[in-house]
Amino acid sequence: MLSDGATSCPLDSGLPRAEYTERRFKPRELPGIWSFIDWLPVDGWNPSTGASSVTYRSSGLAADLDLERLYISFSGYWPERGALMRTCSFKELEAAPTMQMLLDRKTEEILVVASAGNTARAFAEVCSVTGQPVILFVPVSSLDRLWTTVEPGRVLVVGVKGDYADAIKLAGVLSSRSGFRPEGGARNIARRDGMGTVLLDHVRRFDSLPDHYFQAIGSGTGGIAVWEASMRVIGDGRFGERLPRLHLAQNIPCAPVHAMWHGMSQEEMNFDAYGCPEGMHDDVLFNRNPPYAVPGGVRDAVISSSGRIYGIDNTRAASAQRLFERSEGIDILPAAAVAVAALIDAVESGFVGRDDEILLNVTGGGVKRLAEDHSRMRLKCDLRLGLEDSVDVLLEEILA
Repeated sequence: MLSDGATSCPLDSGLPRAEYTERRFKPRELPGIWSFIDWLPVDGWNPSTGASSVTYRSSGLAADLDLERLYISFSGYWPERGALMRTCSFKELEAAPTMQMLLDRKTEEILVVASAGNTARAFAEVCSVTGQPVILFVPVSSLDRLWTTVEPGRVLVVGVKGDYADAIKLAGVLSSRSGFRPEGGARNIARRDGMGTVLLDHVRRFDSLPDHYFQAIGSGTGGIAVWEASMRVIGDGRFGERLPRLHLAQNIPCAPVHAMWHGMSQEEMNFDAYGCPEGMHDDVLFNRNPPYAVPGGVRDAVISSSGRIYGIDNTRAASAQRLFERSEGIDILPAAAVAVAALIDAVESGFVGRDDEILLNVTGGGVKRLAEDHSRMRLKCDLRLGLEDSVDVLLEEILA
């Protein structure tokens, strides 16, 4: 048994999973994701954080694809639909419960987060609201993605001279020191169960589990989260016994999960030859070391749900983005377009039926809509580090 928010166990390489006392699906009369507090690893809740995704039945895209029961989970800013995520990304679903879990445990450790951009933006926004400290490790090429809609709080930004994998390594060095806590990535149950609320919102609104679930992935943690949430809902006994089929999409050729699904070993994958992640439709989808084969990881989730993993190139992603924005009337982040393209692929191949119940996770959008209502404040980079540098330089900056 793990305690105190631990993210790993030396006796088991699998992903830790929460077991909740409440076994029935009983959303509470609380705002945002806190309505699912019985299935989140938190005790309290903050009314100023925890904006939720919003699920609605599509008419525009559904008509274009000739689908009778297409539902869209929108994570972003679209007040006309009730979507109020000011960072315009479903990473807010991860940040709010993670910070609340640390607040519940009354820890004085500083959270350390590695990100390709969207996760860092979400943690910066949430921590600026709650007043908790956070250190963000972000590739220098992604620093322009860091902004808040509130006055930046106790947020320290480290620009990493490298890619996301290098950011993870440097963050790991610092978080191993006393006084710091790693965010945990896929092993963080608050992160996964927060993302799992996408599925819970659909069940609450439409009283059923979908037949199919579509999402673009980098690490695949969001897919794992929906798989775990589905098992909890099935355990309730009132919503059927069949897992939604997971349809997870990556941006090829920079697609490690897709490559491993099709039998390539780590040794055979040479993404540097493609210049990854430069030139991707959205480079936030590139993670060199996803939790694919670990117990409870991506492979287990996709196999157990009889799902599929897609490879979507830039041309198809761009076309899907234009189609969605024209059909639904809201701008979306490029990563979400990869999921839309996977849905189009599944429809054209006949893998989903016209009458199937489908949940499409649009993991980010509404940046243009946000600009109409809110100003954005860019976060400054406090320090730049490479793998050859010592984190002692960073410690000096923190103590200064």
